[in-house]
Amino acid sequence: MSLDDNRIVRLFAELRAKKRKTLLPFVTAGYPSLAATAAILKRFEAIGVRVCELGVPFTDPIADGPVIQNSYTEALAAGTTTDQIFDVIGDYRAAGGDLALLAMVSYSIIYRHGPRGFIARAAAAGIDGLIVPDLPVDESASTEALASEAGLALVLLIAPTTPPERQARIARHSRGFIYYISVAGITGERDSLPDETIAAVTELRTHTDTPVCVGFGISNPRTVEQVCRVADGAIVGSAIVRRMTDLKDAPPAELAEKVGGFVAELFGPVK
Repeated sequence: MSLDDNRIVRLFAELRAKKRKTLLPFVTAGYPSLAATAAILKRFEAIGVRVCELGVPFTDPIADGPVIQNSYTEALAAGTTTDQIFDVIGDYRAAGGDLALLAMVSYSIIYRHGPRGFIARAAAAGIDGLIVPDLPVDESASTEALASEAGLALVLLIAPTTPPERQARIARHSRGFIYYISVAGITGERDSLPDETIAAVTELRTHTDTPVCVGFGISNPRTVEQVCRVADGAIVGSAIVRRMTDLKDAPPAELAEKVGGFVAELFGPVK
C-alpha cells in the first residue's frame, strides 16, 4: 500500500484542507483488558475521534510517567502479548473500524520479532503508523524503508532540547506527522504548557510542511485548545489512562462509555 493511501496521511491532508485540528488520544493496549481496548476503539470512533495511539506494553518505557508505566506493568502481568493486541486490531478492522491507528512501541519489541516480520504483521492487522520513541533518526533508515514499503507512517519525535539542524533532519524523515514533545522529562498531566513550547512549535512550522502534533502534559480542554492554536493536533495520554485506571474494575462497555465521555470533553475545542 502506498503512503498516499495511509489513513494518517489522508486524515491530516483532509484536516489541512479544511483548516481543522484534531485530538489524538493515547490508550495502553490490553489495559485493563483486551476487551476494554476493543470497546474503547469502537467508542472513540462513535464520538468522532479520527486517530488514536495504542501503547504496546513494555517493561522499561523510557519517557512515560507513573500512570502509563503502571498500566504497562498491569497489562504485562495479565499476560498481554503483542500478537493479542494485533488480533484485537484485526477484529476491529474486520468489523469495519476506520480509526487511524498508531502503535507506540519500543524498538526492542520490533527487534525481538524481527523488523520486517513485525512491520508486516502490524500492517496486516490494520496499524497505520509506528511511533518508536527509542529509535533515533540516525538509526531509523532501515525501519523507515520497511514501514514505507508496508504503507505505514513512521512518526519521529522532536524534543525541546533537539538542536535546530537535527529538528530539520527529523522533520524530513517523519511521515504522517511530527511528534513534538512539549516539555523535557516524562509524560504526565499539567494545567498549562510553557510559552516556550508554543513558540518552538510555531518556529518548527515555518521549516516544514509536515503536520506537527504535540504531546506530554496535555490533560484538559484548555491545554488542547492552547496547543492547537499552533499545532495540527494535541496528544493526550496520562489523563486518559488515569481515568481508565479509576474504572479498571468496571465492565468494558461501561469503562469505554465513561472514558469516551472524558475524551469528548477534550475534543470540544477542536471538533
